[in-house]
Amino acid sequence: MLHPTSLPGPHGVGDLGPEAYRFVDWLASEGQRVWQVLPLGPVGYGESPYASFSAFAGNPLLIHVEDAEEAPEFAEDRVEYERVVPWKIAALRRAFRRARAGDRAPAWLEAFARFMALKVANGGVSWKEWDPCVEADPEEIEFQRFLQTEFTRQWCALKRYANDRGIRIMGDVPIYVAMDSADVWAQPELFRFDVVSGVPPDYFSATGQLWGNPIYRWDRMEVEGYSWWVERMRTALETFDFVRMDHFRGFEAYWEVAASDETAEHGRWVKGPGARLFRALERGLGPLPIVAENLGVITPEVEAIREEFGFPGMAVLQFAFGSDPQAPTFQPHNYPRNIAAYTGTHDNDTAMGWWRSEGGDSVRTAEDIAREKEKARAYLGLAGDEPPINVVMIRELMKSVADTVVFPMQDVLGLGSEARMNTPSVASGNWRWRMTRAQWDGAPGLREMAELYGRVT
Repeated sequence: MLHPTSLPGPHGVGDLGPEAYRFVDWLASEGQRVWQVLPLGPVGYGESPYASFSAFAGNPLLIHVEDAEEAPEFAEDRVEYERVVPWKIAALRRAFRRARAGDRAPAWLEAFARFMALKVANGGVSWKEWDPCVEADPEEIEFQRFLQTEFTRQWCALKRYANDRGIRIMGDVPIYVAMDSADVWAQPELFRFDVVSGVPPDYFSATGQLWGNPIYRWDRMEVEGYSWWVERMRTALETFDFVRMDHFRGFEAYWEVAASDETAEHGRWVKGPGARLFRALERGLGPLPIVAENLGVITPEVEAIREEFGFPGMAVLQFAFGSDPQAPTFQPHNYPRNIAAYTGTHDNDTAMGWWRSEGGDSVRTAEDIAREKEKARAYLGLAGDEPPINVVMIRELMKSVADTVVFPMQDVLGLGSEARMNTPSVASGNWRWRMTRAQWDGAPGLREMAELYGRVT
């Protein structure tokens, strides 16, 4: 698992250029068959790929530009969004002047381009604060169309290159869309604004996670045959080979919080569309290549939906040794074959960071962590610090019966908490980690282990 923004390169943020192709080559040489990315949409508040300006569009920062000679010196190990964004957008505008946008765009792109042009005209503020007298600049609309055309061209070329080398790309479909998005602006009738999304208190936060996304009007979507979701999933399955469905639990029942609340503690569970949505998706799109992110408060009703459609669930090895009720199911001896197993996700600390932690993070005390480590040592057969915990955890998953096993690149490299991608409920400073060329050059091999456990075909 490595988001493209985390690739090395001279332009301050990883992109779809030469380093992405080198990463595909590296995966193939190491016997790996899946590259998982985070959502690829244009990032909004806090640079989170889960708070995008569109459920359909691509992130312009990922477009590779040939302006290396004009690039200032950027940090090698993190994305300095404050400096990168102005430079990258200016470089893209120069590229736009050299090559105009192509044919007429699909309906979602027309709305998105107008939305982004109006956002620029209004100084970047949320659409709820726009001046109704301000109009979109036609040149800006065309620029936004150009960005999406170029993103699609570059992404499709990279995906073909990966597929030709036996690499499938696993995408990520967030359950919700951002309030400040073209999706909500263009079709506000499909959303509620009096309540917002989140989850109750959990492993990551004693006050829950207040995500703040508007809640879907599922009743209206059902009347329309869930057409918005059909088109969203059609786009996702054209973009990726298969997808992780974020917060799968929320399709059965979701945590609804009053928009005025400051934490997610006092929300309530509300029934979602359940299997009706996935039946509609199958009618429109055929069998769905989905991995269900079934983490959190999982009920028999949630698992019944997943099992009805044969979607693999997820297991996270970091969660296998604590007090979580799901912990036994995250232990490899309990895995079914139809599962995607992870050392950790983008929301977890790195394996090394988790192992070195002494307490004070999320809702775990020092005593909780001591008990976790004691159980992990016994389960994993650890007598000392060699081999390091990241290698032990990768090996444990490799030798399991899980059909799919995924490791964040940070765990392959053995990096600590400084390389953590996201800390839930922390609003700033996330999504910035980048792999340096020196770290990559020193990456341990995975092929021998993959061959040993029969994962190379």
